[in-house]
Amino acid sequence: MTDQPRDLRTVDYHTGGEPFRIVLEGAPEIPGATVRERREHARSSADVDEVRRLLCHEPRGHADMYGCFLVPPDDAGADLGVLFWHKDGYSTACGHGTIALGVWAVRSGRVDAAVDGDTDVVIDVPSGRVTARVRCRSGVVDSVAFRNVASYVIGRDVEVDLPGFEPGRVTVDLSYGGAIYASVPASAFGLEVTPDCYADLIRAGRAVKWALEGTPWAQHPSDPRLSGIYGTILFDDLGECADGPHQRNVTVFADGEVDRSPCGSGTSARVALLAEDGRLGPGRILTHDSIVGTRFTASVVEETVAEDQAAVVPEVRGMAYRTGEHVFVRDPADPVGTGFVLR
Repeated sequence: MTDQPRDLRTVDYHTGGEPFRIVLEGAPEIPGATVRERREHARSSADVDEVRRLLCHEPRGHADMYGCFLVPPDDAGADLGVLFWHKDGYSTACGHGTIALGVWAVRSGRVDAAVDGDTDVVIDVPSGRVTARVRCRSGVVDSVAFRNVASYVIGRDVEVDLPGFEPGRVTVDLSYGGAIYASVPASAFGLEVTPDCYADLIRAGRAVKWALEGTPWAQHPSDPRLSGIYGTILFDDLGECADGPHQRNVTVFADGEVDRSPCGSGTSARVALLAEDGRLGPGRILTHDSIVGTRFTASVVEETVAEDQAAVVPEVRGMAYRTGEHVFVRDPADPVGTGFVLR
């Protein structure tokens, strides 16, 4: 950054308890012909990454902070483009952020919305084009149904060795919902998805992610820019509701970050697995709870083919709420610079 203060204006939301900071002004230009190309530039740009760290790290953020840069869409078919970021870099997908962006786009007037009924906000993200269908009642946003990219199963019953960890081996399922996730029952570690188990869940989630990173299971079938185990989903199966399965999960993503929401792209990855299991067919709904008790619901809206295999298009419904509007600055004399994280 320059030696002059740079004002960074943001509006902040939370979706199911998970923060989402939208940068409205002050971010540097991020070149590229597509959002996916812009993500690659951001990952290699010191100037862009300084802004990410400034807004994400303490004292302006924290180790579990999440946010985005607004960028142009790939073409006129979308309303906006977005680059998602967290304390360790830039993700390929973010369902809770997509829900928040839908609410923001309607409330800010970025997209004209019906006073009553549904309005589509089309968003280009690094993993593809997604839609936030924003429902309004009497001019007030009521909920958002996030329709994701095609999601599919990557691997079943994959054994993961965890040396020095109890247990020393677990079996996981891998699936794609805009990013690659490993799913494992929390009970495999003798845990439950509750705040009391928070530290142990982080430890387990990190162990699984890093054991799989760099293996063939972490490779996207066609685009290496989408490769990498983004997170581990530890879940409790709570049985069946009248209309479908009920589960509770915590997603440990990046390097030990914890999604407070039920995780939108992670929910999509779970939908792919449950659909293949026959538990989430037409008309069925997944009730998906988070570690803090917030809830998304999800369903299959289309069966399709992706990467030469059976896939589904998931729709995840939730809601985001504005928490604040901010102008952040970096004082050139500040010795902590762009900040720090303690995890």
